[in-house]
Amino acid sequence: MESFKEKIPMIVTVIIVIALIVGAYYFLVIHRNLYYTQIDNTKVEEISTTDDMKYQYTLTAYNKNGKSKEIQFKTYRELKEDAYLEVEVMQFRGVVNWKEVQANELPEKVKAEMNVE
Repeated sequence: MESFKEKIPMIVTVIIVIALIVGAYYFLVIHRNLYYTQIDNTKVEEISTTDDMKYQYTLTAYNKNGKSKEIQFKTYRELKEDAYLEVEVMQFRGVVNWKEVQANELPEKVKAEMNVE
């Protein structure tokens, strides 16, 4: 029978593998960043597709700290000009959800970047 000291490397390896799997799951499936943007219908592209998503937006968005990022997402219709959106972005999947918000719901640093009063 193996002694406990001989089993330690295997136990440590199993713990590290579990930690890596949990970390990967968190960043690939759970972790989402919120960004805020404003609709500009001059930046929409009508795309040819077989599914319902006929329009693609490419917009500059800002996180709660005011850091900018270019985001791209598809919709089935053109969105309301100048509407503010809160956009959920996942690391590798991109935009996974969005909803319209009012100007007073934007974080202060986002308002400053977007020149919203």
